[in-house]
Amino acid sequence: MAFGIINRMKKDLAKKKKALVALSGGIDSAVSAYLLLKQGYEVEAAFMKNWSSTAGLLKNECPWLVDRQDALRVAAFLRIPLRTLDFEKQYQKTVMKYFFDEYKKGRTPNPDVMCNKEIKFKIIV
Repeated sequence: MAFGIINRMKKDLAKKKKALVALSGGIDSAVSAYLLLKQGYEVEAAFMKNWSSTAGLLKNECPWLVDRQDALRVAAFLRIPLRTLDFEKQYQKTVMKYFFDEYKKGRTPNPDVMCNKEIKFKIIV
């Protein structure tokens, strides 16, 4: 009888759906990870490092480190693994190039939309 239960558990684990959540440390991604866990998904998190330059900041602080700490706290609380993915080169080539090109033309660029299109949904997915 115990073997039957163990085999059924193995089958259930093999069927478990997996999800990767881009975890920023903010409320939206944290709640998304939580809800997926509650629905029975095996959840892993990825933090995107897109920019680490401190040039032009009033304080010589690196904001991505603070954001990553928030993501680490959320991942620890939810007991899910967190990986940091370095997309600085891709971000510079696509998002920031687009931003500066559009700005020079007198337009109002939206780097978040470009990041979603070129980084989140092209590279991660």
